[in-house]
Amino acid sequence: MKAITLTAQDDAGALSLQDVPDPHPAADEVLIEVRAAGVNPADLSRTASPVAGHELAGVVVSRGPEVTSFVVGDEVYAYAEGAYAERVAVAERDAAHKPAGLTFVEAAAVPQGAATALQALRAAGTGEGDVVLVHGAASGAGHFAVQIARALGAERVLGTADPADHEFLRELGAEPVTELTEPVDVSLDLTGGDTTAAALREVRDPARAVSTVNPAITAAGGRYVTPEPAAADLRWLADLADRGLLRVALHRELPLAEAADAHRLLRAGHVRGKLVLTP
Repeated sequence: MKAITLTAQDDAGALSLQDVPDPHPAADEVLIEVRAAGVNPADLSRTASPVAGHELAGVVVSRGPEVTSFVVGDEVYAYAEGAYAERVAVAERDAAHKPAGLTFVEAAAVPQGAATALQALRAAGTGEGDVVLVHGAASGAGHFAVQIARALGAERVLGTADPADHEFLRELGAEPVTELTEPVDVSLDLTGGDTTAAALREVRDPARAVSTVNPAITAAGGRYVTPEPAAADLRWLADLADRGLLRVALHRELPLAEAADAHRLLRAGHVRGKLVLTP
């Protein structure tokens, strides 16, 4: 099968389309024929898998004997390594049925980006009546965080982004901000750098400042979240999407063979929403 391999860390030019052996599902895995794969910042570095990518949507073509949640022909999406490929073997615990209201391309944009946002907002205890600030709110994870914060009960969601993206934030239900005039309940750092310190200053309680990119936030009492695959989260997100409460903003769809171009776009910044690859 064809797959994109990442042969050198932090080098988009090292991505190449290769012929690799077909995967075979283990007892607790499903084999998925990939229809689309999402692109995320985590994809820019090497992982344990020789094949790049962490999120996908597709169709189950076979399953291991211990799998009970899926049958051949099911449309699924998953948060799993090795997504930039024609077929991927995925653990049952890392997949869920695809949201019925989303296309394969839209669904492939959700698993890692939206799970990152959901897990970070939950770590901050986001709930009814909160005022939430999302840094990098027009990004892949950021535009999901705006919508998920609303779904969790936030009264107001504020967002930072390039001025060109401010109208996009308003369409999502966020208030664009350039400078805060009062503290917020939750501040979510998705960008790192100076934003991490800013997130800590912006909240009433430092424990409700969360970063998904900078573990140094914990030294000042904040929280650092490393997203993890979880089928329960994917099911929660699928329900949100099927109720019309989770919109997927697609910046661009590219062929799998142009994965290196997708990574260059991501590195350059100014990607509104998500990039998606299709085999």
